[in-house]
Amino acid sequence: MAINLNLLLKVMVQNKASDTHIRGDSSVFLRINGGITPINSSIMSQKEVEEMVFPLMNQRLKSIFAEKHEVDFSFDGAELGRFRFNVFTHKGKIGVAIRHIPLTIPTFEELRLPADPIKKLLQNERGLVLVTGITGSGKTSTLAAMIEYLNQTWDAHIITVEDPIEFAFTEKKSIISQRELGSDTTTFVDALRAAMRQDPDVIMVGEMRDLETTQAAITAAETGHLVFATLHTMNAVQTISRIIDLYPPHQQAQVRLQLAESLRGIISQRLLPCYKGGRLPAVEIMTATPHIKKMIAENTIDAINQAIAKGGFYGMQTFNQSLVKMHKDGMAKLEDILQAASNPDDVLLAIKGIEQEIEPGRSK
Repeated sequence: MAINLNLLLKVMVQNKASDTHIRGDSSVFLRINGGITPINSSIMSQKEVEEMVFPLMNQRLKSIFAEKHEVDFSFDGAELGRFRFNVFTHKGKIGVAIRHIPLTIPTFEELRLPADPIKKLLQNERGLVLVTGITGSGKTSTLAAMIEYLNQTWDAHIITVEDPIEFAFTEKKSIISQRELGSDTTTFVDALRAAMRQDPDVIMVGEMRDLETTQAAITAAETGHLVFATLHTMNAVQTISRIIDLYPPHQQAQVRLQLAESLRGIISQRLLPCYKGGRLPAVEIMTATPHIKKMIAENTIDAINQAIAKGGFYGMQTFNQSLVKMHKDGMAKLEDILQAASNPDDVLLAIKGIEQEIEPGRSK
């Protein structure tokens, strides 16, 4: 069947696909609940792919693609929502990855996130809050839910720096300035430096990609702003290590002190299939308590995971604790829970311990 852009996006939304993958002279594939599924009779020629995506790019984007053989941009699909496009080449052919961004910004409850501890982190008026996880783990949606919560509850100026802009916010109690790399600013670093003269209360930077961006984000947090950012890291300990390792050795002691002072919390997540349909986030939450701040400053971060496990009073939980709770609540299959775990044996032991508490008379 002939596929045009509007039809493709409609099929994507109707099937609740998070992503669509297009490659010249190949079938079109949808990612639904984490799995890749082809659209029947959907082979697109190289020419058809080019005729679909090139008209969506302005001259600046076409120049970037010609030079780098890849480019990111967003597309407004009206009632279908927004879509993030990544156009690239493979084996000399055009490839396209499309991510669906819903019109409605999801709430913490709709994302099945632990709302209370996240809202508690958002009560900070300054400092650094990080959202981490692998690609496709829901970081963008979580950040959007956080910004929207502040938009509804705080009369503030929120600046976002994105590559590209994904969720489009409607101003409520806050005013929101959304800036896109390329069209509104040149780099994350330039935007963060300029933000200091734009009277922000909250700054959201799409990703701390490099040392310069990380330095600028920490500085913004130190100078009295609430700063959100993402990192492609798996958990709190790895996140702290990644930030410190960005710096040359002679600066690492100083950045530990800066991070200990500015960090407010880390939310790390992984998605796994849910019994009730869709996908469910396993979430680790670390709050920067005085004890954890001391461990960061003194470079004893390996013990942070134990502090998180014992930090329920502060709203903290480890991935293991989140996964065990999923099993206890009957939200996910055991095999999916164990596959998502960093330490499957520890999770299995914890689950068995709960089962034995429930059935103390059961033979071992």
